[in-house]
Amino acid sequence: MKKAFKFVLNTIPRPILIRLSYLARPIMASALKGSTYTDPIDGKSFKSFLPYGYGTQRNNVLSPSTLSLERHRLLWLYLKNETDFFTTSKKVLHFAPEQAFYKRFRALKNLDYTTTDLLSPLADVKADICNLPFKDNSFDIILCNHVLEHIPDDTKAMQELYRVLKPGGMGVLQIPQDLSRTLTFEDDSITDKKERAKIFGQYDHVRIYGQDYFDKLRSIGFKVEEVDYTKTLSEDDITRFCLAKGEVIPVVYK
Repeated sequence: MKKAFKFVLNTIPRPILIRLSYLARPIMASALKGSTYTDPIDGKSFKSFLPYGYGTQRNNVLSPSTLSLERHRLLWLYLKNETDFFTTSKKVLHFAPEQAFYKRFRALKNLDYTTTDLLSPLADVKADICNLPFKDNSFDIILCNHVLEHIPDDTKAMQELYRVLKPGGMGVLQIPQDLSRTLTFEDDSITDKKERAKIFGQYDHVRIYGQDYFDKLRSIGFKVEEVDYTKTLSEDDITRFCLAKGEVIPVVYK
C-alpha cells in the first residue's frame, strides 16, 4: 500500500487527486473502521490510519474519512480550543483549501469564507499569492498552510498576506520546517523531480525552512507566536489523534 500511495502522489497532478479522492474516501473509511484512532475533525474512529508521503512514507498519518494529516488535526484542535474561529463573525481567506476543512468551514454561518489558489478546483478565486486581487486590510483571518514552500518569491507572498490582513487580524502560516536547521535552504539549480523530493521533501517544493522562518515573518511586520500545541495535550490524545509531537503552528498577527 505504501508504494502505491507514493506512486499516486508523485504521478497524478494535485487537482486530479482532489477529484479522485472524493470517490476513494468512503471506501477507505469503511474498510478501516475501528476504535484505535480517532479523527477529531469528524469524530470518526478507525483501526488504523493510512500511510502518506511523497518521499519517505509515514505510517498511520492520513485519516481515511477527512483525509487529514497530523498538521490538519492539530490545527483543528487549536482553532477549536484556543480561538473564537467557530463562534465569532470573521472574514476568512483560505489559500489552497484542504479537503479536511473545506466543507466544514464553508458551512459555518459565522464565517464569510473565501478560498483562493491558482489551480485548486476548490478555489473561489483563482489568484497568484504574489499578486492578490483583494483590497488592503480585507480579512480577519488568513489560513495559508503548506503553500509558501512552493512559492519562488516567498518574500513577496508574505508581503501580500500582510497587506490583505486587517489590523488586529490573525493568520496561520504553516510550512514544512526542519527545526534542526538554523537557516532556510534553497537551491534553484536542483531541477530533477526525484532529487527535489529527496532534498526538499516533495518534488514541487523550492526550499526547506529552518528556524529563521519566524524571523522572516517578523521582518515583514507580523507579530509571531510559535505555538507548540502538542505540549498542552495529553499523551493519550496525541496517540489517539495521531499527532506529531513538536510541530510548531506559526500564528501571526497584524
